[in-house]
Amino acid sequence: MASDTGAWPEVQPFDEHNEKLLGNVHPQDWINPVPSGRYNLVVIGGGTAGLVAAAGAAGLGAKVALIERRLMGGDCLNVGCVPSKALIRAARAAAEVRDAAAFGVNVPAGTQVDFPVVMERMRRLRADISPHDSAARFRGLGIDVYLGGGRFTGPDTVEVAGHALRFARACIATGARAKAPPISGLEEAGYLTNETVFSLTHLPRRLAVIGAGPIGCELAQAFARFGSEVFLIEAMHGVMPNESPRASEVVRRALLADGVRLLCCGKALAVDKNADGKHLHVDSHGEHYDLTVDEILVGAGRTPNVEGLGLEAAGVAFDRSGVTVSDGLQTTNRRIFSAGDVCSRYKFTHAADAMARIVIQNALFFGRKRASRLVIPWCTYTDPEVAHVGMTPREADERGIAIDTVAIDLANVDRAALDDETAGFLEVHVRKGTDRILGATLVSRHAGESISELTLAMTAGIGLKSLAGVIHPYPTQAEIIKKAGDAFNRTRLTPRVKWLFETILRWRR
Repeated sequence: MASDTGAWPEVQPFDEHNEKLLGNVHPQDWINPVPSGRYNLVVIGGGTAGLVAAAGAAGLGAKVALIERRLMGGDCLNVGCVPSKALIRAARAAAEVRDAAAFGVNVPAGTQVDFPVVMERMRRLRADISPHDSAARFRGLGIDVYLGGGRFTGPDTVEVAGHALRFARACIATGARAKAPPISGLEEAGYLTNETVFSLTHLPRRLAVIGAGPIGCELAQAFARFGSEVFLIEAMHGVMPNESPRASEVVRRALLADGVRLLCCGKALAVDKNADGKHLHVDSHGEHYDLTVDEILVGAGRTPNVEGLGLEAAGVAFDRSGVTVSDGLQTTNRRIFSAGDVCSRYKFTHAADAMARIVIQNALFFGRKRASRLVIPWCTYTDPEVAHVGMTPREADERGIAIDTVAIDLANVDRAALDDETAGFLEVHVRKGTDRILGATLVSRHAGESISELTLAMTAGIGLKSLAGVIHPYPTQAEIIKKAGDAFNRTRLTPRVKWLFETILRWRR
């Protein structure tokens, strides 16, 4: 049965690049297979968690069905990681041209960003990456790929496109979607989310961004660098309220330096629209603001996709935060597991990947892997980036765990000084009296690349003092981790130990 592709707003305009994308992730001429016999695993959702679960299970010999109602690759490929990082890289290039004079490079006056070309580049790169997640590729892996909406009709059956699929095990991997706050007039005025912003072909001259979390900060900075007048509105104080205050402050200063106008502690926000544009009315720090913009971008969180799945018929419990799972990612139906954004507070592509691997082991091979054992880093791709792994000091305090913190300023790292990228720092939190790493925050231009060394150390049980002995190429910004190890080891040089060393050295003269 051919699938009903319809029109997908997140892949407009329909140019050669988006035509190529759709040809891979939701081909018009796709014919769904006819099921025969019971599947070892039926996966609902073709985003990161679903693709990893399906491919991993099939590679181990399981009979697998994969169901996707919209676009293979999910948010990450189509409206998330891939397109956003393409825009962020272009915005960084614009900033480097703007700031080139500081390095002795004189750029002709009047240099401008060609926004339509920026967006076409993004669409081209997204299309070029899309074969990795294509329906044809997964069919080639021996997986029965069904394009259409899947719905549980019982504890061990799923219906899709008129077919009934029976399963021994199933995985719900339907992800999450953008959430809009209940702001008066917002629906009537119209707004963008991460699911529609990448369809723009012309740069908004004036842009309001609602929500100063990771998505809001990343795109506010990018559009400001492209040349938009950007207003960033946040209900709480400052930006990125879930990060450490010190990290948030570095990002706040970077946003202001790029021309973003920040209205934090925003209250009484309302929106209306007329011929002049979209009007926002907001109170911030005791002052009232009336703003007129061309577009509004909402980056105020995500909500799990649990509707229309027939979860009640399958006996799967869920609520507003998503599907209810055990530490082993099993739902209230012992046959059904879940992975990714639909069941986890860690709404990251790499977290979805890791959870899908747990599902494979626990669902098909009686494994006892636990999601709570995962060491999950994350990164916000502002400039500088903010990367974190493990506990924060607040979380450690809530758990009654005493910690010591080693802090190193990026200004003390030679490569950062040479790159003129000294706005940042590293904080490593260790269990008090030991070198066991419990968490870390790194703020630097390449924080997302460097945090993995600390993630590896935590996963492998390598202490901070051992990292002092890891040889890093000089000069690199990752040397900041070695410096943290050295700083920790210096704390172990107590007066008594120092006296003992001095005594030994005098004796050996």
